[in-house]
Amino acid sequence: MRTSMLRRLAGALALLLVTLSLVACGGSRGDLEKWVAEVKAKPAPPLEPLPTMQQFETFEYTAQNMRDPFDQTFTGEGAGGPRPDPGRRKQTLEMFSLDSLKMVGTLGSGKNLVALVMAPDKVTYRVKPGDYMGQSDGRVTGVFEDRIELVELVPDGAGGWLERPAKMALDN
Repeated sequence: MRTSMLRRLAGALALLLVTLSLVACGGSRGDLEKWVAEVKAKPAPPLEPLPTMQQFETFEYTAQNMRDPFDQTFTGEGAGGPRPDPGRRKQTLEMFSLDSLKMVGTLGSGKNLVALVMAPDKVTYRVKPGDYMGQSDGRVTGVFEDRIELVELVPDGAGGWLERPAKMALDN
């Protein structure tokens, strides 16, 4: 019984507080209207001036009569250089990119030195000068105890081909 009386007293107190709060909010708005009128009466702050436009130097394009770098039909000086042999039978190590192959050792000595190269398929192949490896028509030019040297043929972008030297070091 005492708890129900305390609950009723707490409810009445809460209702009294809410009523007082609403009465306090419903007062005069004269101060607020006065402040708004003062703010509106103040002059607006000046705007920043627009930035000046930067003058750019004009450029006259004079390369109209030169070769179009995107024209694929051009066959200039680069067309007469080295080319891959389309009739040559591809060797096994030409299926793999050069960076996926690993030199794992050598056999023999002197002029009879043969490199051992492991392919991604975990098969070890013997490589000697004149063999081909890699996907850019890489021809082996030299086998040494610590490396294999080769020359790859890469397109030069003008319809021809360039020889690019490459090396494969012994994988320790």
